[in-house]
Amino acid sequence: MADDYDDHVDGAWVSVATIAGVVLLCELLRSVAARCFRGGAASASASAWREAASTLQLCYCTHELKALGQAGSLGPAGGLTLGYGVTLVHVLSFRESTCNPCGVLERAWRGTSVGAGAKARARTRTKDRAGARSATAATATAVLASLGAQLAAALAARHAFYSVCSLGRAEHHAHRLDSGCPDPLGGTVAEAAAVEVACAFAVQTAALHLRQVDDRLRAHVMATLITALAYAGGNISGALFNPILAFSVNFPCAGHSYLDYCLIYWLGPASGVAGCILLFEKILPSLRGGKATTPDDDDLAGAARRRKRRRS
Repeated sequence: MADDYDDHVDGAWVSVATIAGVVLLCELLRSVAARCFRGGAASASASAWREAASTLQLCYCTHELKALGQAGSLGPAGGLTLGYGVTLVHVLSFRESTCNPCGVLERAWRGTSVGAGAKARARTRTKDRAGARSATAATATAVLASLGAQLAAALAARHAFYSVCSLGRAEHHAHRLDSGCPDPLGGTVAEAAAVEVACAFAVQTAALHLRQVDDRLRAHVMATLITALAYAGGNISGALFNPILAFSVNFPCAGHSYLDYCLIYWLGPASGVAGCILLFEKILPSLRGGKATTPDDDDLAGAARRRKRRRS
């Protein structure tokens, strides 16, 4: 028993050290992107590089946390503590990255992405249709670049995790190679899809209503919420509520078809995000007798208040 406990602890420290190394590497990549791509068309390239680095960090760390949880290397308290700490690091380090296709499409729809910003500026400079088409093409290119960067990073994270497992430095890594990826669902397809919809709705609701909160406090609130949702829904669907993260972590697993996973992990989160935006920005404002709202004005007001606090 003591030897098994020591093996679990040693394996957990191997994962923690690997997670720390990946976080530092991805932060270095984000810093290099910020220095090498500045202004104009380069900002779209910088955005894609940030998406790639942050998605790689998110997916690899989730692979490690999932392997630790399935092997029982950490108790409930240890798992929640590590999960919260890693999630907090993600929230603080990702900055403008979404690491989520739903987030990329939402920003393009709102006109707040890099490509959409170029589109808006182009429309202010010119009123001709050719300029508008060119700006629309720039927006589409920026969105496709971000989505492609996320996909490549998700595949790279999966390959990197199994490469680390092949080194045999931790017992749970060897166990993953021997047993493969088990069925991630603890309920029916409908139950798992409902969990993904509810989790995505909850996270999007918090993101919409915490835009004016201080950055440091918002990071802790979001990390706490995500950890709680992962604990509550993890036994049913894995509670990933992110299409690209699920593609990296759960799609290779046995037990269900790709169509089932697409319905659960792609359609579920997209429905949750869309439902949240429709409810809080369209339906509720119309019931109150006001016009439909967007969070852009709140973002500007919140940013002004934060700058004022920093100066004081």
